[in-house]
Amino acid sequence: MKENIKDIFGNWSETLIWSCLQGVMGEIYTNASGNAAMAILGDFAFYAGKTSEELIRFKPEDCKQDFIIMVPQNDEWADLIEKCYKDKAKKVTRYAIKKEKDIFDISKLKQAIMKLPEDCELKLIKEYEYALCRNNRWANDLVSQFKDYDTYKTLGLGVVVLKDGELVAGASSYSRYNEGIEIEIDTREDHRRKGLAYACGAKLILECLERGLYPSWDAQNKWSVALAEKLGYHFSHEYAAYEIIGY
Repeated sequence: MKENIKDIFGNWSETLIWSCLQGVMGEIYTNASGNAAMAILGDFAFYAGKTSEELIRFKPEDCKQDFIIMVPQNDEWADLIEKCYKDKAKKVTRYAIKKEKDIFDISKLKQAIMKLPEDCELKLIKEYEYALCRNNRWANDLVSQFKDYDTYKTLGLGVVVLKDGELVAGASSYSRYNEGIEIEIDTREDHRRKGLAYACGAKLILECLERGLYPSWDAQNKWSVALAEKLGYHFSHEYAAYEIIGY
């Protein structure tokens, strides 16, 4: 059955799907016919195979949130999402980044870290920093997919910037799959455009490379694309997604 589900998703190059298929994080659901599948992890749900209204309308019992980002495999799935959710479905454009090994300039990444302002401190996310992220709404997504610190310690990896003991920026694993992580970067609004996200991203990439993990990047907006390219990634393509409020 697992191989059949893998075939349904085909060569979809999305690490959140891989996390679900590998049983590391997230869940896979199929329709009654077994010819359609949904991979759901955190705020994202991916739909593949033969279009199924049953799956589009399905919400797992343990999913308490009322917001989800639905990503269709093709136009047929997109049309079905629009049909089922109508005005609740806000169509957005996201930006896929190429997954390429051995493209990072190590010396450039180390220089990015050195450009961190002198009054800022860059630290790995350990128990104290995990709690800081949990207790700051803007930073919650840095660790939110890991139910507790022990889980994060086992599967997660991240760094934060502290200024006068306050959390002001971070880069961490939104999710984990066997071969790597999916990067999440956030900066507190009053500390943006100071190079903090650049330094955090550089440090996290280096930490991943030291551990033999791939630091995958998917961009929500063009600013994120620009930051990714500055760090050494290359843009792949745009794709459509739907933000559903009232899921």
